[in-house]
Amino acid sequence: MNINLCLKKVHWLIVFRIMLQRVAVVVFGLAIFFQQQAAAQSQVTNWPSKPIRFVMPYAPGGSSELLARPIANELSKSLGQPVVIDYKPGAGSTIGADFIAKSPPDGYTIIMLLTAHAVNATLMPNLPYDTVRDFSSITLAATLPLSVVVNAQSNIQSVQELITYARANPGKLNYGSAGPGNTSHLAVEYFKSVAGVDMTHVPYKGSGPAVAALLGREVDLMFDSMSSSLAQIQGGKFRAIAVSTAKRSSVLPNVPTIQESGLPGFDISAWYGIFAAANTPAPIVQKLNAEIIKAMAVPEAKQRIEGLGYQIVGSTPAQLDVYVKLEIARWGKVIKDAGVKPQ
Repeated sequence: MNINLCLKKVHWLIVFRIMLQRVAVVVFGLAIFFQQQAAAQSQVTNWPSKPIRFVMPYAPGGSSELLARPIANELSKSLGQPVVIDYKPGAGSTIGADFIAKSPPDGYTIIMLLTAHAVNATLMPNLPYDTVRDFSSITLAATLPLSVVVNAQSNIQSVQELITYARANPGKLNYGSAGPGNTSHLAVEYFKSVAGVDMTHVPYKGSGPAVAALLGREVDLMFDSMSSSLAQIQGGKFRAIAVSTAKRSSVLPNVPTIQESGLPGFDISAWYGIFAAANTPAPIVQKLNAEIIKAMAVPEAKQRIEGLGYQIVGSTPAQLDVYVKLEIARWGKVIKDAGVKPQ
Protein backbone atom coordinates (compact mmCIF):
# COMPACT_ATOMS: atom_id res chain seq x y z
CA MET A 1 0.00 0.00 0.00
CA ASN A 2 1.17 3.48 -0.86
CA ILE A 3 2.67 5.02 2.27
CA ASN A 4 1.13 8.42 1.49
CA LEU A 5 -2.32 6.85 1.30
CA CYS A 6 -1.76 5.16 4.66
CA LEU A 7 -0.68 8.47 6.20
CA LYS A 8 -3.78 10.19 4.85
CA LYS A 9 -6.02 7.47 6.33
CA VAL A 10 -4.30 7.79 9.72
CA HIS A 11 -4.63 11.56 9.52
CA TRP A 12 -8.36 11.42 8.83
CA LEU A 13 -8.88 8.82 11.55
CA ILE A 14 -7.18 11.16 14.03
CA VAL A 15 -9.26 14.12 12.81
CA PHE A 16 -12.45 12.07 13.05
CA ARG A 17 -11.56 10.95 16.58
CA ILE A 18 -10.89 14.55 17.64
CA MET A 19 -14.20 15.65 16.16
CA LEU A 20 -16.02 12.89 18.03
CA GLN A 21 -14.33 13.97 21.26
CA ARG A 22 -15.35 17.58 20.68
CA VAL A 23 -18.92 16.60 19.91
CA ALA A 24 -18.97 14.52 23.08
CA VAL A 25 -17.72 17.51 25.10
CA VAL A 26 -20.40 19.77 23.58
CA VAL A 27 -23.13 17.19 24.20
CA PHE A 28 -21.93 16.71 27.78
CA GLY A 29 -21.84 20.48 28.31
CA LEU A 30 -25.35 20.86 26.93
CA ALA A 31 -26.57 18.03 29.13
CA ILE A 32 -25.10 19.73 32.21
CA PHE A 33 -26.58 23.10 31.14
CA PHE A 34 -30.08 21.70 30.66
CA GLN A 35 -29.76 19.73 33.89
CA GLN A 36 -28.86 22.92 35.74
CA GLN A 37 -31.72 24.79 34.07
CA ALA A 38 -34.13 22.05 35.04
CA ALA A 39 -32.79 22.06 38.62
CA ALA A 40 -33.11 25.86 38.80
CA GLN A 41 -36.65 25.69 37.46
CA SER A 42 -37.48 22.94 39.93
CA GLN A 43 -35.98 25.06 42.70
CA VAL A 44 -38.29 27.96 41.85
CA THR A 45 -41.30 25.69 41.34
CA ASN A 46 -40.86 24.21 44.82
CA TRP A 47 -39.93 27.52 46.47
CA PRO A 48 -41.05 28.52 48.99
CA SER A 49 -41.85 25.35 50.90
CA LYS A 50 -41.51 26.88 54.37
CA PRO A 51 -41.91 30.27 56.10
CA ILE A 52 -39.75 33.23 55.03
CA ARG A 53 -37.97 35.33 57.63
CA PHE A 54 -38.07 39.08 56.91
CA VAL A 55 -35.38 40.69 59.06
CA MET A 56 -35.77 44.23 60.40
CA PRO A 57 -32.38 45.63 61.51
CA TYR A 58 -34.08 48.29 63.67
CA ALA A 59 -36.33 48.25 66.73
CA PRO A 60 -40.11 47.78 66.28
CA GLY A 61 -42.15 50.78 65.17
CA GLY A 62 -39.60 52.35 62.85
CA SER A 63 -39.99 53.40 59.23
CA SER A 64 -38.62 50.09 57.94
CA GLU A 65 -41.35 48.12 59.70
CA LEU A 66 -44.08 50.51 58.54
CA LEU A 67 -43.09 49.71 54.95
CA ALA A 68 -42.33 46.02 55.53
CA ARG A 69 -45.66 45.11 57.17
CA PRO A 70 -47.93 45.60 54.15
CA ILE A 71 -45.33 43.95 51.90
CA ALA A 72 -45.05 40.93 54.21
CA ASN A 73 -48.83 40.58 54.46
CA GLU A 74 -49.27 40.48 50.68
CA LEU A 75 -46.28 38.16 50.17
CA SER A 76 -47.77 35.69 52.63
CA LYS A 77 -50.92 35.55 50.52
CA SER A 78 -49.24 35.29 47.12
CA LEU A 79 -46.49 32.84 48.13
CA GLY A 80 -48.68 30.66 50.32
CA GLN A 81 -46.21 30.72 53.21
CA PRO A 82 -45.96 32.93 56.32
CA VAL A 83 -43.57 35.88 55.97
CA VAL A 84 -42.45 36.53 59.54
CA ILE A 85 -40.99 39.85 60.70
CA ASP A 86 -37.84 39.17 62.73
CA TYR A 87 -36.19 42.04 64.65
CA LYS A 88 -32.41 42.14 64.87
CA PRO A 89 -31.69 45.76 65.84
CA GLY A 90 -28.45 47.36 66.90
CA ALA A 91 -25.17 48.89 65.76
CA GLY A 92 -26.73 51.04 63.04
CA SER A 93 -28.31 48.03 61.25
CA THR A 94 -25.01 46.12 61.04
CA ILE A 95 -26.16 43.30 63.36
CA GLY A 96 -29.04 42.47 61.06
CA ALA A 97 -26.95 42.93 57.93
CA ASP A 98 -24.25 40.60 59.25
CA PHE A 99 -26.91 38.01 60.08
CA ILE A 100 -28.12 38.05 56.47
CA ALA A 101 -24.59 38.00 55.03
CA LYS A 102 -23.96 34.75 56.94
CA SER A 103 -27.38 33.17 56.25
CA PRO A 104 -27.90 30.30 53.79
CA PRO A 105 -28.41 31.67 50.26
CA ASP A 106 -31.79 30.02 49.77
CA GLY A 107 -34.20 32.98 49.77
CA TYR A 108 -35.80 32.00 53.07
CA THR A 109 -34.13 34.88 54.91
CA ILE A 110 -34.36 38.39 53.52
CA ILE A 111 -33.79 41.84 54.99
CA MET A 112 -34.90 45.42 54.51
CA LEU A 113 -31.84 47.67 54.62
CA LEU A 114 -31.96 51.44 54.62
CA THR A 115 -29.65 54.26 53.60
CA ALA A 116 -27.48 53.40 56.61
CA HIS A 117 -26.37 50.26 54.76
CA ALA A 118 -24.46 52.44 52.27
CA VAL A 119 -23.39 54.91 54.97
CA ASN A 120 -21.84 52.16 57.11
CA ALA A 121 -19.48 51.18 54.32
CA THR A 122 -17.53 54.38 55.06
CA LEU A 123 -18.56 55.12 58.63
CA MET A 124 -17.59 51.66 59.91
CA PRO A 125 -14.43 50.54 58.08
CA ASN A 126 -14.15 47.24 60.02
CA LEU A 127 -17.51 45.75 59.11
CA PRO A 128 -17.66 41.92 59.36
CA TYR A 129 -19.12 41.77 55.83
CA ASP A 130 -18.70 43.45 52.45
CA THR A 131 -21.53 45.87 51.73
CA VAL A 132 -21.69 44.90 48.05
CA ARG A 133 -20.30 41.38 47.64
CA ASP A 134 -22.08 39.69 50.55
CA PHE A 135 -25.64 40.53 49.49
CA SER A 136 -27.97 39.65 46.64
CA SER A 137 -30.02 42.70 45.70
CA ILE A 138 -33.74 42.02 45.25
CA THR A 139 -35.39 45.41 44.80
CA LEU A 140 -35.24 49.06 45.81
CA ALA A 141 -38.72 49.00 47.32
CA ALA A 142 -39.28 52.67 48.07
CA THR A 143 -37.80 56.01 48.98
CA LEU A 144 -39.01 58.43 51.65
CA PRO A 145 -38.54 62.20 51.80
CA LEU A 146 -37.19 63.79 54.93
CA SER A 147 -39.33 66.55 56.38
CA VAL A 148 -37.56 69.58 57.83
CA VAL A 149 -39.56 70.10 61.00
CA VAL A 150 -39.57 72.54 63.90
CA ASN A 151 -41.78 72.67 66.96
CA ALA A 152 -45.08 74.39 66.16
CA GLN A 153 -44.19 77.08 68.73
CA SER A 154 -40.92 77.94 66.96
CA ASN A 155 -40.54 81.35 65.33
CA ILE A 156 -38.87 79.76 62.28
CA GLN A 157 -41.34 79.68 59.40
CA SER A 158 -39.17 78.78 56.40
CA VAL A 159 -35.81 77.43 55.28
CA GLN A 160 -34.64 80.94 54.46
CA GLU A 161 -35.46 82.08 58.00
CA LEU A 162 -33.60 79.04 59.30
CA ILE A 163 -30.52 79.87 57.22
CA THR A 164 -30.63 83.56 58.17
CA TYR A 165 -30.86 82.80 61.88
CA ALA A 166 -28.20 80.08 61.77
CA ARG A 167 -25.74 82.34 59.95
CA ALA A 168 -26.30 85.12 62.49
CA ASN A 169 -26.03 82.70 65.45
CA PRO A 170 -23.42 80.02 64.61
CA GLY A 171 -23.86 76.84 66.63
CA LYS A 172 -26.84 78.15 68.60
CA LEU A 173 -29.48 76.05 66.85
CA ASN A 174 -29.59 72.42 68.01
CA TYR A 175 -30.77 69.71 65.66
CA GLY A 176 -31.82 66.25 66.77
CA SER A 177 -31.14 63.00 64.94
CA ALA A 178 -31.79 59.28 65.30
CA GLY A 179 -28.07 58.78 65.94
CA PRO A 180 -24.62 59.44 64.48
CA GLY A 181 -24.44 58.42 60.83
CA ASN A 182 -28.21 58.15 60.53
CA THR A 183 -29.77 59.80 57.47
CA SER A 184 -31.38 62.36 59.80
CA HIS A 185 -27.85 63.32 60.87
CA LEU A 186 -26.00 63.23 57.56
CA ALA A 187 -28.75 65.10 55.70
CA VAL A 188 -28.26 68.04 58.06
CA GLU A 189 -24.48 67.87 57.67
CA TYR A 190 -24.97 68.09 53.93
CA PHE A 191 -27.44 70.95 54.39
CA LYS A 192 -24.94 72.79 56.60
CA SER A 193 -22.25 72.50 53.93
CA VAL A 194 -24.37 73.80 51.04
CA ALA A 195 -26.16 76.48 53.09
CA GLY A 196 -22.99 77.67 54.81
CA VAL A 197 -24.37 77.41 58.34
CA ASP A 198 -23.27 75.89 61.64
CA MET A 199 -25.68 74.02 63.91
CA THR A 200 -25.09 71.72 66.88
CA HIS A 201 -25.84 68.01 66.58
CA VAL A 202 -27.75 66.30 69.41
CA PRO A 203 -27.93 62.56 68.68
CA TYR A 204 -30.56 60.23 70.19
CA LYS A 205 -31.00 56.47 70.22
CA GLY A 206 -33.55 56.28 67.47
CA SER A 207 -36.13 58.44 65.76
CA GLY A 208 -38.72 58.08 68.56
CA PRO A 209 -36.57 59.73 71.26
CA ALA A 210 -35.50 62.45 68.81
CA VAL A 211 -39.12 63.25 67.96
CA ALA A 212 -39.92 63.36 71.70
CA ALA A 213 -37.02 65.80 72.17
CA LEU A 214 -38.39 68.12 69.49
CA LEU A 215 -41.85 67.91 71.03
CA GLY A 216 -40.29 68.95 74.35
CA ARG A 217 -38.22 71.70 72.64
CA GLU A 218 -34.95 70.13 73.77
CA VAL A 219 -33.81 70.65 70.16
CA ASP A 220 -34.81 73.26 67.61
CA LEU A 221 -35.29 71.20 64.47
CA MET A 222 -34.96 67.83 62.76
CA PHE A 223 -34.59 66.39 59.30
CA ASP A 224 -36.88 63.47 60.05
CA SER A 225 -38.23 60.65 57.90
CA MET A 226 -41.72 61.61 56.84
CA SER A 227 -43.36 58.45 58.12
CA SER A 228 -42.01 59.24 61.59
CA SER A 229 -42.98 62.92 61.79
CA LEU A 230 -46.16 62.94 59.69
CA ALA A 231 -48.54 62.32 62.61
CA GLN A 232 -47.00 65.22 64.55
CA ILE A 233 -47.26 67.51 61.52
CA GLN A 234 -50.88 66.58 60.87
CA GLY A 235 -51.63 66.90 64.59
CA GLY A 236 -50.28 70.45 64.68
CA LYS A 237 -47.37 69.69 67.02
CA PHE A 238 -44.68 70.13 64.34
CA ARG A 239 -44.39 72.66 61.54
CA ALA A 240 -42.91 71.27 58.31
CA ILE A 241 -40.94 74.04 56.61
CA ALA A 242 -39.59 71.95 53.73
CA VAL A 243 -39.12 68.48 52.29
CA SER A 244 -35.72 67.18 51.24
CA THR A 245 -36.53 65.72 47.83
CA ALA A 246 -36.51 67.44 44.43
CA LYS A 247 -40.30 67.13 44.17
CA ARG A 248 -42.94 67.96 46.75
CA SER A 249 -44.50 65.12 48.70
CA SER A 250 -48.00 64.00 47.78
CA VAL A 251 -48.94 63.84 51.48
CA LEU A 252 -47.63 67.37 52.18
CA PRO A 253 -48.36 69.12 48.87
CA ASN A 254 -48.28 72.62 50.36
CA VAL A 255 -44.82 72.22 51.87
CA PRO A 256 -42.03 73.49 49.57
CA THR A 257 -38.87 71.59 48.75
CA ILE A 258 -35.46 72.73 49.94
CA GLN A 259 -34.66 73.43 46.29
CA GLU A 260 -37.63 75.78 46.06
CA SER A 261 -36.45 77.41 49.26
CA GLY A 262 -33.18 78.61 47.73
CA LEU A 263 -30.77 75.66 47.57
CA PRO A 264 -30.77 74.40 43.94
CA GLY A 265 -29.89 70.74 43.45
CA PHE A 266 -30.67 69.67 47.02
CA ASP A 267 -32.25 66.22 46.77
CA ILE A 268 -32.02 63.70 49.60
CA SER A 269 -34.30 60.84 50.54
CA ALA A 270 -34.14 57.81 52.77
CA TRP A 271 -34.26 54.57 50.78
CA TYR A 272 -35.42 51.05 51.54
CA GLY A 273 -33.88 48.10 49.73
CA ILE A 274 -34.62 44.40 50.13
CA PHE A 275 -31.72 41.95 50.01
CA ALA A 276 -30.86 38.29 50.51
CA ALA A 277 -27.54 36.57 51.12
CA ALA A 278 -24.99 36.58 48.30
CA ASN A 279 -25.30 33.73 45.79
CA THR A 280 -29.03 33.28 46.31
CA PRO A 281 -30.13 31.54 43.08
CA ALA A 282 -31.11 34.04 40.41
CA PRO A 283 -34.54 32.44 39.76
CA ILE A 284 -35.45 32.87 43.44
CA VAL A 285 -34.21 36.47 43.43
CA GLN A 286 -36.30 37.17 40.34
CA LYS A 287 -39.36 35.55 41.87
CA LEU A 288 -38.97 37.60 45.06
CA ASN A 289 -38.48 40.73 42.97
CA ALA A 290 -41.67 40.11 41.00
CA GLU A 291 -43.72 39.16 44.06
CA ILE A 292 -42.59 42.17 46.12
CA ILE A 293 -43.36 44.60 43.29
CA LYS A 294 -46.75 42.93 42.86
CA ALA A 295 -47.38 43.17 46.62
CA MET A 296 -46.76 46.93 46.66
CA ALA A 297 -49.20 47.36 43.76
CA VAL A 298 -52.12 45.78 45.63
CA PRO A 299 -54.50 48.74 46.14
CA GLU A 300 -54.82 48.38 49.91
CA ALA A 301 -51.06 48.00 50.43
CA LYS A 302 -50.25 50.77 47.94
CA GLN A 303 -52.64 53.17 49.69
CA ARG A 304 -51.16 52.35 53.08
CA ILE A 305 -47.56 52.76 51.90
CA GLU A 306 -48.08 55.97 49.96
CA GLY A 307 -50.30 57.37 52.70
CA LEU A 308 -47.24 57.45 54.96
CA GLY A 309 -45.24 59.42 52.41
CA TYR A 310 -43.23 56.58 50.83
CA GLN A 311 -42.60 56.77 47.10
CA ILE A 312 -42.82 53.25 45.67
CA VAL A 313 -39.95 52.36 43.31
CA GLY A 314 -39.79 48.60 42.67
CA SER A 315 -36.45 48.40 40.86
CA THR A 316 -34.74 45.42 39.27
CA PRO A 317 -31.95 43.66 41.21
CA ALA A 318 -29.35 45.12 38.82
CA GLN A 319 -30.67 48.64 39.34
CA LEU A 320 -30.38 48.24 43.11
CA ASP A 321 -26.79 47.00 42.69
CA VAL A 322 -25.88 50.22 40.88
CA TYR A 323 -27.86 52.39 43.30
CA VAL A 324 -26.06 51.02 46.37
CA LYS A 325 -22.65 51.72 44.84
CA LEU A 326 -23.67 55.29 43.99
CA GLU A 327 -24.99 55.81 47.52
CA ILE A 328 -21.77 54.48 49.06
CA ALA A 329 -19.81 57.06 47.07
CA ARG A 330 -22.26 59.88 47.80
CA TRP A 331 -22.47 59.43 51.57
CA GLY A 332 -18.81 58.55 51.83
CA LYS A 333 -17.99 62.07 50.62
CA VAL A 334 -20.43 63.68 53.08
CA ILE A 335 -18.97 61.67 55.97
CA LYS A 336 -15.38 62.55 55.10
CA ASP A 337 -16.12 66.22 54.44
CA ALA A 338 -18.01 66.58 57.75
CA GLY A 339 -15.53 64.49 59.73
CA VAL A 340 -18.30 62.23 61.05
CA LYS A 341 -17.09 59.45 63.35
CA PRO A 342 -19.02 56.43 64.66
CA GLN A 343 -20.01 56.55 68.32
